[in-house]
Amino acid sequence: MTRPPAEPPNEPHQASPPGPLGPPAPSEAGQQPPFPPGSPYAQGPRPATNLRGLMIGLISAAVVGVLCLGAVCVGLVSYYLSEGRIVPTSDDPPPPAPLACAATRLQGQPDTRTVGLPDFDGAPRSGTATMRLDTNLGTIVITMDRAKTPCTVASFHHLAEQRFFDGSSCHRLVTEGIFVLQCGDPSGTGRGGPDYRFADENLSGAVYTRGVVAMANTGEPNTNGSQFFIIFRDTELPPAYTPFGTVTTGLDIVDRVAAGGHDNSYGSSAGGGAPNIPITFQSVTVS
Repeated sequence: MTRPPAEPPNEPHQASPPGPLGPPAPSEAGQQPPFPPGSPYAQGPRPATNLRGLMIGLISAAVVGVLCLGAVCVGLVSYYLSEGRIVPTSDDPPPPAPLACAATRLQGQPDTRTVGLPDFDGAPRSGTATMRLDTNLGTIVITMDRAKTPCTVASFHHLAEQRFFDGSSCHRLVTEGIFVLQCGDPSGTGRGGPDYRFADENLSGAVYTRGVVAMANTGEPNTNGSQFFIIFRDTELPPAYTPFGTVTTGLDIVDRVAAGGHDNSYGSSAGGGAPNIPITFQSVTVS
């Protein structure tokens, strides 16, 4: 498939979906270091056993050694070391690694809204979540996969709690080449979002079929914000946009908007335009 050109001039970031569908990446100048800055689980060597405990352990081990043979002794001796207590060995499983959402704070970016970072570290990593978009045309329900996209779900939960999307409209509809309705930018410019970016997820084997909902980005990896697109007809795209959910109710609403066409305001440089049938979010909730 021919890759659609980038966003129109003077729209420096977050087109829909970015990359082949969007503008060049925003300047990263002034951004804070990645969050979190490393693992809180790094551990040093275990404390040494005290001398008295060691002597008792060795004597006990010697006694046990007389009474047992072969590999059985190895397990029994470990019970007697360190004054008779069981001592964890290097074979113990390590603590779980921290969630790597690789969030970055943005400073001085146009059309961004300050909402602070989501609780990425505490994001659930199993089950599903439901995002409900109550619009002027009816309700769209999206089922999101916490196991495959915990960072993305945590971000939407945070933004919904901040009422970030309330009153915003889907700003871009594309009906040729690709078939997407792009939303999630309260500024309505195609370059707005929250004051952070976070990492891509679930890209391996990603496909963009009817009903899939995926993240827009700036055309560069790990630049997810708040913009997302709903696919209303199977679309060929490279696996560069995090697919995080599926429309389970209300895809007919997207079909209706798509059938109404667009005003071609994005022109040939990006494709599509503002929908002729406006769709506005009255409220957005995640549960």
